[in-house]
Amino acid sequence: MTGGDAGGRLVRPFTLTGGRTRPSRADFTLITTVTAVEPQPARAARPQPEHQRILKLCAEPVAVAEVAARLDLPVSVVVILLCDLLEAGRITARPPHSVSRTTPDLDLLQKVRDGLGRL
Repeated sequence: MTGGDAGGRLVRPFTLTGGRTRPSRADFTLITTVTAVEPQPARAARPQPEHQRILKLCAEPVAVAEVAARLDLPVSVVVILLCDLLEAGRITARPPHSVSRTTPDLDLLQKVRDGLGRL
């Protein structure tokens, strides 16, 4: 897969990650929510073009899968770039809310069963 830059040229994902094939963190999932934060002046290095595109997309909370889709890049590449931004303090990442599996919602299960019975 390849992504295009503003000039219409094709850029190989390998180039975007500086040759890295694995993220530095393993806690990003497709539904992890990422949000851009304001850079601190002392460590506000100018990000690469793809990093800047991600920061613009993440002005509001957005899922990793959506970032990859909007950038038209493989999720694996986007996760590596997100790791860079997280380590630089430019984004926050929130894991999805876990669903409690200890007590099933019997009312919901009954409604699902009734709905399936009507099919």
